[in-house]
Amino acid sequence: VNATTIDGVTPLFNACSRGSAACAELLLEYGAKAQWESCLPSPTHEAASRGHSECLEVLISWGIDVDQDLPHLGTPLYVACVSQQIHCIRKLLYAGANVQKGKHLETPLHAAAQHSSTEIVNLLLEFGADINAKNTDFERPVDLAAPSSLVERVLLLHEATPSSLCQLCRLCIRNYIGRARLHLVPQLQLPTILKNFLQYR
Repeated sequence: VNATTIDGVTPLFNACSRGSAACAELLLEYGAKAQWESCLPSPTHEAASRGHSECLEVLISWGIDVDQDLPHLGTPLYVACVSQQIHCIRKLLYAGANVQKGKHLETPLHAAAQHSSTEIVNLLLEFGADINAKNTDFERPVDLAAPSSLVERVLLLHEATPSSLCQLCRLCIRNYIGRARLHLVPQLQLPTILKNFLQYR
C-alpha cells in the first residue's frame, strides 16, 4: 500500500487527490503511511489544495502533523488559503494548525489577503493571525490586498480595533491545552457552552 510511482505518488495520495475519503480510510487501515518525512507528494497538501475536507478529516484522525512544512509548498493551511478552500481551512484550524505558519515568511493571512474572500480572512483573524506579520519583501497582509477591496477594509478595520478579551482568552486557553490535546476538550469537566466556545462551535 506504500508503493510509489516514478514520481513518488502513493495510492493514498491518489485517493486524496480524487476526494475518496472511504478509499483513504481503507488504505490507512491496511498500513498506508499517512505522512512522509521526505518531499514525496503529500496526501495532506493535496487534499487541502483540492478542497477534499473529508479526506483531510480522515488524515487528521490518523494523527498527521497538520503543520507539515514542505519547502516548495509550505504548510497544508497555507496551501488551502492559496486555493481558497474554506472547509479545509476550518478543518485544519479546528485541529490546531498554526495560523502563523505558511511558506517561509509568507503566512496564511498573506495568501488569503491576495484573494477576495473576506470570510477566509475573518476566519484566520479569529484564530489569531498576526495582521502585522511581514514576508520576505517586508509586506504585511494588508499591503497585498487589492486597493479599496473588501479584504483591505476588513484588515484595516481589524488593525484599528483591539481583539476582544473573549477572543484572547480562547486563544490563550487553546495554546495552553496544546494541539495534541485539543481533541480532549469535549471531556473537560466544563459546561457545554464553554466546551463549544473553546472548539469554535
